[in-house]
Amino acid sequence: MENKTLIRKYNVPGPRYTSYPTVPFWDNDPTLQQWADHVADAFQASNDKDGISVYIHLPYCEKLCTFCGCNKRITVNHGVEESYIDTLLKEWKMYVQIFGEEKAKIKEIHLGGGTPTFFSPENLQKLINGIFEDAVAHEEMELGFEANPVNTTVEHLEALYAVGFRRLSLGIQDFDPVVQKAINRVQSYEQVEFVTNKAREIGYTSVNFDLVFGLPFQKLECVKDTIAKSNALRPDRIAYYSYAHVPWTAPGQRGFSDEDLPSNEEKRALYEVGKEMFEEAGYVEIGMDHFALPTDALAIAADNKSLHRNFMGYAPTYTQLMVGLGCSSISDSWTSFAQNLKKVEDYKAAVAEGKLPVFRGHVLSEEDLLVRKHILNVMCHFETEWDDETAQLPLFANLDEKLEEMQKDGLVIVNDRSLEVTEKGRPFVRNICMTLDARMLVAKPQARIFSSTI
Repeated sequence: MENKTLIRKYNVPGPRYTSYPTVPFWDNDPTLQQWADHVADAFQASNDKDGISVYIHLPYCEKLCTFCGCNKRITVNHGVEESYIDTLLKEWKMYVQIFGEEKAKIKEIHLGGGTPTFFSPENLQKLINGIFEDAVAHEEMELGFEANPVNTTVEHLEALYAVGFRRLSLGIQDFDPVVQKAINRVQSYEQVEFVTNKAREIGYTSVNFDLVFGLPFQKLECVKDTIAKSNALRPDRIAYYSYAHVPWTAPGQRGFSDEDLPSNEEKRALYEVGKEMFEEAGYVEIGMDHFALPTDALAIAADNKSLHRNFMGYAPTYTQLMVGLGCSSISDSWTSFAQNLKKVEDYKAAVAEGKLPVFRGHVLSEEDLLVRKHILNVMCHFETEWDDETAQLPLFANLDEKLEEMQKDGLVIVNDRSLEVTEKGRPFVRNICMTLDARMLVAKPQARIFSSTI
């Protein structure tokens, strides 16, 4: 009964905190020159020791998955591949010019989408080889890509392995045929099993499954079946995401009514059952919505408190500079963010003119940087602490008062110089971070811009 009360109390719209400030509260756009300067400074600070990260957005999909809120372009015309790859490489060359004479050390590349495996193995190899014409591999390099089990071929796996990829993330969502039909994402267990086993046979060292709870028509028994089947394949990582119902930004979701979705309490029960089944199978909980085998790099990073969170989600490593290539990609220099134009045509046109295809961003203030650090600590480690000087700032001076209700509910422990999320409070970590979100506290948005926290 207490858990149901807490869910009703704290199930409010809130950010997922893949960045701070969150995108709706960006209000200090850099000029293109300022952004280039921030990139250059971050490259000098990061490249020699930590290297840099690269996220590449490949937006094309052959069909619309109606649950998806990502930026995508639906087409069956594979003639679009080559010109998009060429544009990505032209954009990369612009960043290489900013870096100067020193070659970039790539510590991480992640291919996201859309559906990266929409692209042919040959074009994906062309992309990665093109990146490494002006870069070298960091000694701890990790390359990973997202894939649809239905269109991921042995040739895809072999081609990407040949250019350094060792991490594979399969978008599964749910194995139940009723749910799959509702979200227009149909794949069989056998297809997932084949791709998983073939990847391991080729030599991939980390396989992730993306599962989603709270989907339309999802029932407890079908979620149990999905998790049992997933556990049987022993992926190294599992991302067990809460379905984000945001039909105001994802038109495909408008075919679902609230009656089609699990209630708040039912949705949370799906997560709790999933967590229990994962832990019984030997997985450990990592940050928010993630699980990993104890031998996986994510679990090791969580244990030694080196876990990081960015626009790609949780990562076992940190680089100060993350370059985002492709339409809608977001880059991060730690002191500044920049987002690319969202429409493929606009993005390609800007690059063709020789301009960085950035249309908005945010230069972080000193307060932003401070808050960002503490929100990251809470999201990654479920705790944070601060010094005497920070304790005098208004945001922290009355933190005990702001968190009084959460302390009474047993979600957090607040001391003079520290905050700790309790085991009971972990499902509400987004709510806890919202109390540190200086920009949200000031802005008090009237329109709904985030999905619910539970």
